[in-house]
Parts: sequence; structure tokens; C-alpha cells
Amino acid sequence: MDEISSQTPVNPSQASTDVLVVGGGPAGLAAAIALRQRGLACVVVEARSPAIDKACGEGLMPDSIDRLASLGVQVAESDGYAFRGIRFANRTHQVDASFPNRAGIGIRRPQLHARLAARAQEAGAQLLWNSHIQLPASAGDRSAKVNGQPLNFRWLVGADGEGSLVRRWASLHSLRKESLRYGFRTHYRVAPWSDFVEIHWGCAGQLYITPVAPDCVCVVYVTRDRRCDRTRILPEFPEIADRLRSAPTLSAQRGAVSATRTLRRVASGWVALIGDASGSADAIAGEGLAMSFRQADALAASIAAGSLAPYRRDHARIARLPHAMAAILLTMDRSQALEVRAMRALSASPSLFRELLSAHMGARSLTGAALRCGPRMVWNLLSAAHPA
Repeated sequence: MDEISSQTPVNPSQASTDVLVVGGGPAGLAAAIALRQRGLACVVVEARSPAIDKACGEGLMPDSIDRLASLGVQVAESDGYAFRGIRFANRTHQVDASFPNRAGIGIRRPQLHARLAARAQEAGAQLLWNSHIQLPASAGDRSAKVNGQPLNFRWLVGADGEGSLVRRWASLHSLRKESLRYGFRTHYRVAPWSDFVEIHWGCAGQLYITPVAPDCVCVVYVTRDRRCDRTRILPEFPEIADRLRSAPTLSAQRGAVSATRTLRRVASGWVALIGDASGSADAIAGEGLAMSFRQADALAASIAAGSLAPYRRDHARIARLPHAMAAILLTMDRSQALEVRAMRALSASPSLFRELLSAHMGARSLTGAALRCGPRMVWNLLSAAHPA
């Protein structure tokens, strides 16, 4: 794991900075790196210690790997486990498709976080772990207190997650849309049986399986039922339960919220939000990290230009495709009958699934894919509703 320094509370080494980033998760660190690439001084304040974990699927899609490379963060197959595409399955059907250009990589979140933190530190960002921030008393004040000491800044970035304090402080918490699902993650010591990320559809949710090492898989169950009986998750998926029956667990089950959230505003004046603080698409889209990395580049470019107006436009553009794909996939989650028919239809025409995955990866237009595949998908759905 990459070495990270400054793991105890420290004070800012200078009394001012160009950009103060609140939150040292992947989004905040990516923003810090992008800002340093443009020559802007940056201080990141994080209350936790590195490396930071999160209950997530731990799969880096190909675009995420490319975005990391543009930040100077190299992720190789040896860091985790390569997967070549996505597989959907239920009790009776399955369909899969490979990515159009390159493989993705499953990697444990603490390892990815350590890599980002090391790169941000190398780039010259000041990283303050185990640190406390007191936001300005008024919206017009550009001086916060970090570990009790004042720090002046020109720009403030909220990268402090779904429950963002910066978002509420800046009155950016007004929502256009919000819906929540709930995820539960466990790691198992077992050799991956597939080089796909598998999404298994059940009665009340989906089981996501990502290979993250030659001897480890990450298993996440996502459901709308926050009170689901966690002891009954695997029995709902007998094939997976059989594969994991003798596998030791490598982590305690950990929960997280999978949110579909759209804000009315993600920036105002000299305050901007990034990552989950700025909204999110449901985990079923698999694009949370990629969105954050794209936002980091767009935000840094806007700050360097002296205006957040371009970032507001770019943020909406970046979110458009992940939200659209999540909405399409979540229609299957809302109706088991539709899910069964959709799986039967997709398995009957695997090219439809390949087309959707290509659109998801940005290799093809989603509108174009809908025009090409829509009539055939409707026909297959109708046929699936009345099988011969």
C-alpha cells in the first residue's frame, strides 16, 4: 500500500490557500490533484484517517481507469483483478457483454484511496487527516478554522459525501430528485469464478459480485428494503450461496446508501460541490467514481478560469448518461415481472445487451442505441410476455 504521511491532526502550514477542499475521499483527492495540475494551491481537510474504506462494489470501469491515468494515478491488473465486462443473471437466464475497448479492474477501496492520497501529496496538495474544520460564520466570509487555526481561501469545495455539511452551509441542499436504496457489502476469500462483474437479480434486489484479487470477491446486495433480513440474502441466490458456502469472510458486513440524487444547484459564488456531495446516480450504473473524476477535471478548469459557471454546465452534462442508464436499469428493479421478461428478452438477443453496454461506456450514443434497438427490444419484451 502506498505510504501516506500526516496521519495525525496538524494545522495548515500557511494561513491562506487558493482552494480549501472539505473531504478527503476519492472525489476530494481527485479535485486536489486536478487543481495542483493547474498550479493552484490546495488544502484538503478530512476528519478520518487514511486509507478510507467505503461499502461499494469496488469495480473500476474502463473510463475510470483512463481518468485516473490523466490524474497521474496508474492502476494495473496486478493491483486487483481484471474483469472484461458485465453479466446479468436471474434464476432462469443470463446474458453478458464485454467492454468495447479495454478491461475494468476490481480493486479494494482502501488501496485505491491510498493511491489517490499518495498522488495528491506528491502533486503538492496539503492533506490534513484527523482534522476538524469550522466553516465560516457567514456565507460572505472566506476564512475557516482548521484544528482551531484560521485559514483563508479563495474557493471552497465540498467533497464531504452524501450528508455534506458544506452543501447545507452554502444553501445548496435543495433537491430536484431523490430516491434511496441500501447496500450491504462482504468480502469472501475465494478464487473468482468469472472475469465479469456479475449482477444477479432477485425478488427484492440485486447481488453484485466483483473480483478484486486472485483469491477474493466483493459481494454487495442492494435493495429498496432497508430492513431486509440480512441472513436471508444469499439463500435467495442459491448458485452464489453454493459457491460461497465454504469461503471464509474477509470483512464484516458493512452497509451504505445507494442514492439517486439530483440537486438544483451544485455551485454558487465561490463554493462548489463534487462527488456524492453534489448528487449521485444509483450504484447500478457503476459510474460513481468515474463521475467524480470527470467532475474533478471540470471543477479545476473552472476555478483556474475564475468562474464556476462552466462547472455547473459540465456537471449536468457529466451526470446525464449515468442517470439515464440507472433509470433504465431500475425499471427492472421496480417490477419482478418486468425483470423476468427483460432478462428473457436480453438473453434471446445478446446483441441488444452489447449495444446497451457500449452506450453506457460512451462508445455509442444512448439515443442512437435506443433508436437502433428500441423496436427490437419492445418486440422481444412482447414475445417474452407470451412465450411459445
